[in-house]
Amino acid sequence: MSKTVLIIEDNDDIRENVVEILELAGFNVHQAPNGKTGVDLAAQHHPDLILCDIMMPELDGYGVLYMLNKNPETEHIPFIFLTARAERLDLRKGMEMGADDYLTKPFDDLELLNAIDVRLKKQAAQEKFYSKSLDRLHTLFSKNDGLSELKKIIQERRTRAFKKNQVIYYEGDKGNGLYLLLSGKVKCIKLAKDGRELMTGLYGPDEYLGINAMLLNEEHSDTATAMEDSVLCLIPKDLLEQLLNQYPDVAREFIKLLAHDIKEKEEQLLQMAYHSVRKKMAEAMVRLQLQHPELEHGFKISREDLAALTGMATESVSRTLTDFKEEGLIDKKGSVITILKLNALAKMKN
Repeated sequence: MSKTVLIIEDNDDIRENVVEILELAGFNVHQAPNGKTGVDLAAQHHPDLILCDIMMPELDGYGVLYMLNKNPETEHIPFIFLTARAERLDLRKGMEMGADDYLTKPFDDLELLNAIDVRLKKQAAQEKFYSKSLDRLHTLFSKNDGLSELKKIIQERRTRAFKKNQVIYYEGDKGNGLYLLLSGKVKCIKLAKDGRELMTGLYGPDEYLGINAMLLNEEHSDTATAMEDSVLCLIPKDLLEQLLNQYPDVAREFIKLLAHDIKEKEEQLLQMAYHSVRKKMAEAMVRLQLQHPELEHGFKISREDLAALTGMATESVSRTLTDFKEEGLIDKKGSVITILKLNALAKMKN
């Protein structure tokens, strides 16, 4: 079945040339001369991929991407910016907003088709992984009607890829659903009054983000950022509320998740308040390893993130990691830490 591409470009010559190339390559093509029309066509046709210029009348490329990301039916569509050379410095903004790639004008036929082919293959690979990841959620789902219905809802949702350092939601944003992390790693950060970052959560595959905001009907109390390329699924709030009201088994599972989250944060606060630098670091190492046992060959985390996780200064983090390495408790190569003596770290005295 032919793939569908939407081209949003105000330059008639460029747009018509791209349409011709894509149609000759066997794609179905929709075209829009401005951003506003492009957003409407994307919502109407749900193309497999979107090519979009940055500087356009009525609504520029950034505005198009913002509007598409707000719509659950279009937020998953691979998005490639078409940009003039002079605009390349502005591309970081677009990539942080979630664009998948960019092409610098002028580009030839091969560059265009190759960029599209790469994006479509990555999208297909993500969807394949998505189905495998859902099969691993046996710890949450059972034969109970409510949990089976929740699984069905998740399976029908589309995924969205976030690049390393891309923000998933900001502190103060209204919680509009629950995020299920399918692959990658995500951190949640809260800014203290003195400007320091405090890490309130570190999440891996098959874990949920935004439970508090959803269940309490409040704004997000922290900012979630991808620590590496990650794939998430957003389960809309209205669907979850229907399930919580209709199926007690689903409500019980999410109450357990919320209680576990609260317990972890309480323990983290107590550690920051009363434990020594060495014990705080040791417990952070143990927590990271126990939360993510699949990382037996070492986990990658920056000094800044460790400082945010433990409430320590980065200088103290560096000094303590050096001590632990010299004592044979860990091995450290760059930002990759491998725990050598988990039991010794767990029994570290205060």
